[in-house]
Amino acid sequence: MNEPRKEPLLSNPAQLVIDPPPVTEARELPPEAMIYGTGEAMARVRMMVQRVAGTSIPALIHGESGTGKELIARLLHVNSPWASGPFVQVNCPSLPASLVESEMFGYERGAFTGAGTSKPGRVEMADGGTLFLDEIGDFALELQSKLLQLLQDGHYARIGGQTEQRVQARVVCATNRDLAREVENGQFRGDLYYRINAVMIELPPLRERAQDIGQLTDYFLSVYSRKYQRPLPELSPEARQALAEYCWPGNIRQLQNVAKRLVILGSEDVIAAELASRGNEELEFNLNHSGDMSLKEITRSAVDKLERVVIARALRQHNWNRRRVSRSLKISYRALLYKIKKFELPSKRTANQEGE
Repeated sequence: MNEPRKEPLLSNPAQLVIDPPPVTEARELPPEAMIYGTGEAMARVRMMVQRVAGTSIPALIHGESGTGKELIARLLHVNSPWASGPFVQVNCPSLPASLVESEMFGYERGAFTGAGTSKPGRVEMADGGTLFLDEIGDFALELQSKLLQLLQDGHYARIGGQTEQRVQARVVCATNRDLAREVENGQFRGDLYYRINAVMIELPPLRERAQDIGQLTDYFLSVYSRKYQRPLPELSPEARQALAEYCWPGNIRQLQNVAKRLVILGSEDVIAAELASRGNEELEFNLNHSGDMSLKEITRSAVDKLERVVIARALRQHNWNRRRVSRSLKISYRALLYKIKKFELPSKRTANQEGE
């Protein structure tokens, strides 16, 4: 499946314009100096990208949410023999379970109620290019065998199709989860895991890249000041120190959003206050009006604060899949729902959280 091809997959390429793929748009990449920074961990990432990009070996990119896994996948694409082909990204958690197969593999006219025309899937759209499966750990278990067949021999069939089709594309996967543990727990196929994990590229969290935070901040401030036509903020040494010392649970994506708000709001005091409140969130508690509070009450308050932070981060990490959160935190699903309600946490991703 992995060798680049020049001839079209279909006898009638016009079929591909039935529904233009929303995931193949070109995107200008940041300078590589911004992507890789200056640390040893990212130097290893650069070396891996340089060695792997020109090969047909499947690559698995692992890292916390917001560490830049999509950027590394795009770098693999633009430095590969498939660079002139499409880059088709599939965000696995966003695909509804009932639509995963049709979105991935397409369908023929009349395959099911409402299928008035044939439609190519994301796999077909990636022919001659790169298929990027983001958060592959959330790919439906019941369809993993079909994905495995695709990776093994490049063959698949549309829903309702009577013949197999062949596609040739580079496959790159990404995950923020421990897939080896998922295999042990029966949540991910072992043969598929070993197939996609021929080479693993490990991305460090931003808290381990403190030396790059200043450069990344200046880059994002410059980008958003041009985009929103606002003055370029000048950060004080105190603000830069606060940014460098913050733990950044949302990694580069969170820093990007902070820079955006700083450009728009024009007040570093607002940003500093936000970082301080989030950084101390785990240990905050309030004494009662008399100033007296038992150690037991203080401990309970601190534990509630910490549980709220942990559950909120787990929800973000698992894209609000509550059953996966309950498994990862080793609590019952019912207990998780109770705590989500108790702590007034959102039960699903909201519009203003999309960029976090």
